[in-house]
Amino acid sequence: MAFPENFWWGTGASSTQAEGAAPRGDWYAWEQAGRAPISGEGNGFAQRYAEDFQLYAEHGLTHHRLSLEWARLEPEPGRHDPAAVEHYRAMLTAARDAGINVWVCLHHFTLPGWFSEDEGGFTDRRARGRYWHRHVDWVAETFGDLIYGWKPINEPIAFALLGWRLGLHPPGTRDEGAFAEVLEATHLANHEAWRLLRSGDQPVATIHNLTPLFAATRGNNPDEKVKAEARTRMLDDYMWCWARALREGVLEVPGRAPIELDDLAGSFDLVGFSYYSAQAVFTDGFGPYPADARVGPMGNAPWAEGLGIVLRRLADELPGRPLLIDECGVGTDEDTWRVEILRDSLAQTEDALADGIDVRGFFHWTGVDNYEWGYGYDVSFGLFDRDRDARPSAALAKSWATGVPS
Repeated sequence: MAFPENFWWGTGASSTQAEGAAPRGDWYAWEQAGRAPISGEGNGFAQRYAEDFQLYAEHGLTHHRLSLEWARLEPEPGRHDPAAVEHYRAMLTAARDAGINVWVCLHHFTLPGWFSEDEGGFTDRRARGRYWHRHVDWVAETFGDLIYGWKPINEPIAFALLGWRLGLHPPGTRDEGAFAEVLEATHLANHEAWRLLRSGDQPVATIHNLTPLFAATRGNNPDEKVKAEARTRMLDDYMWCWARALREGVLEVPGRAPIELDDLAGSFDLVGFSYYSAQAVFTDGFGPYPADARVGPMGNAPWAEGLGIVLRRLADELPGRPLLIDECGVGTDEDTWRVEILRDSLAQTEDALADGIDVRGFFHWTGVDNYEWGYGYDVSFGLFDRDRDARPSAALAKSWATGVPS
């Protein structure tokens, strides 16, 4: 079957990855402490945004998700930077003029240092209720006339896991209890943003990173298999606890008391998610899945069939809800491999649509190669390189988005 005429074809990026770290943000301090490569000016998007939007439009990729960096807009509590406001309004205006529908993310892994460090971040209920709420309202009032849709918080579990369990992002903590607390608080902050944004005309979507998990062993030890299966169930509960919240109105992060909210069930206009790979779960770590699949430079194995698994599980978990593929891409310097995975991923999406699953759009990660957190500029995800030269995968994306064979 053909994709619906009103299907959303787009790209995704974040401010830190495309513009570089904000000087008053926690990621900038992380870089300066030598904990991650220096992001510099990102891929130059802050200067070349009009060119990039035109490039996307020419390829039929008429939706784009970006983040408006809180640490740039409000470098100190209560003080907004007029230059940053002007910059972002010019950026959003250029997108509109190019025919690009912008979806705004309010938090993509990075926060102002004063909020995350001085005020306690999302886990401090007072700070969340005062500063986060105020920021969401202010952004909607300041930029809402130029925005197509909202995706408030990027990947709550990845944010909590990377920062508080694996220690790879600020604040560099390795504490399972803290991880669960931050995950719960971030889900609540996401829901609170939806509450504040739902009165507008723009749709509000989630971005949950979803990875099919498969218990695995390195031998035939039955005890090891039982332990791997138990670990897989626990990790799956962490990853999918939000789905019960949207279905039943109860948020229960493993190890935390359940929280019941009257308007939690049915919240958000679209159930959006990111997908990159599946994972094998061992008792003492992780591995690529399938075991014989080709592994990329970040250690995972891009596997298009996993996208189909996620789409069907979402349809089962949240029947009747419209779905949105917020991110799907391949980190590699070999674009022929990207083309292969992208073609297969689009075929999985097409199959889901044919089966009656309501998928509204596909956002490729990313448009132009950008900064990739702990990997710096060593991993390429773009349809275009940083010189804005199109790769063959860009031609494939264009052929699907426009319906014209490349």
